[in-house]
Amino acid sequence: MVSRAQSLLPEQFGPLQGVRIISTGTFVAEPFAAALAAQMGAEVIHIERPGQGDSWRSLGRKISGNNGASVNSGWVAERRNTFHITLDMGAVEGKNLFLGLVPQADIWMESSKAGTYDSWGLDDETVLRANPRIVITHVYGYGQDGDPDYLGRASFDMIGQAFGGMMYLTGSPDPKPPMRSVPLMADYMAAYCCLWSSLAAYISAQRTGEGQVIDLSQFEAIHQTLGGNMVQWFEEGTLRGRSGNRSGALQPSDAYSAKDGLVVIMAVGTVYGRVCRVLGLDPAEEKWREAATELESPGGIEFDAILRGWVEERTVQEVVEVMNAAQLACSPIKSAKDMAEDPHYQARNVHIEWEDEQLGRKVKGVGVTPKFSQTPGQIWRGSVPLGHDNELVYSHFLGLDATRPDRLREQGVI
Repeated sequence: MVSRAQSLLPEQFGPLQGVRIISTGTFVAEPFAAALAAQMGAEVIHIERPGQGDSWRSLGRKISGNNGASVNSGWVAERRNTFHITLDMGAVEGKNLFLGLVPQADIWMESSKAGTYDSWGLDDETVLRANPRIVITHVYGYGQDGDPDYLGRASFDMIGQAFGGMMYLTGSPDPKPPMRSVPLMADYMAAYCCLWSSLAAYISAQRTGEGQVIDLSQFEAIHQTLGGNMVQWFEEGTLRGRSGNRSGALQPSDAYSAKDGLVVIMAVGTVYGRVCRVLGLDPAEEKWREAATELESPGGIEFDAILRGWVEERTVQEVVEVMNAAQLACSPIKSAKDMAEDPHYQARNVHIEWEDEQLGRKVKGVGVTPKFSQTPGQIWRGSVPLGHDNELVYSHFLGLDATRPDRLREQGVI
């Protein structure tokens, strides 16, 4: 049995201290799941392709460093606390190096088309033989099995939103076209699903001594969040349509135009009466009672017009103050600038600074969420250049001498 190497982390912290994850995905969903674990103290080793790296490094909106580097802002925000190495797992020696790392890990997360790793000799059975306790999490748009016609298809975030049903429900009513949810909601939902399921299987492995394989399709991660949409179809045969920001079942629930911007107001259940009182209406009057859920009734249409007129006569701040004083849910729609300047964000230290080695300077962005009272997460390192930790990781876990990484690099293996 291979002895477990000590952690490379400079210090142990967070609720996931002691958990070691190998991450081999690209773009957003799986790597973001691994990065979230790293923020909570897991030791994460992320593997990229030699020479090329993950395309997400250079796509999207870029920011510049003091060293001349230009990096995707999403990469800078989401690739923290991670050890980065390169490895061609399709090469024979690359496969063997990967199988050497497997016994050191608790979880392996990846995102690829079904059969990709099988073709490299890294099928689930082979990996589980190398480490019977490891959790293997496959994250792919269409999953690892199902209709063969789908398994070879490419998939990205917008495809997941379309195939999973989110896009059909997002946007303004017909005849306007459906819209995607921004930013990359299918990817981020799949990431959270990847993380919680991997940790659930890890807990099981600690109890039973047996690892297992998780088959996570991006479209199902999205599909699971559609509320009663499918029950409504199967049981009633009705399709829910798009309604923009407005709820199709109750009011107020929409974005409303004030003198100087937009504000969101939402009242559910008995609190609807508070909105009536703010507007000078009697919530006990039958017309206004019906207006809460009968949006297209004469009273419902009139209530909406009264509320919109009331909001239009006031500034965003005035609306927010009045509604919150009445214990009604209300918020301005905030931009990045607004959030950076908001006192509540500042009081909760939502945004922090950290040193980003790839950019050669400090950057500021979102810190660790959520906040743990006894074992808080932290950011100990920012993003790093491609292959930054090759020598460190390969020597520490596999005992490679100082010259072998150079030879492997010349051969294109790392």
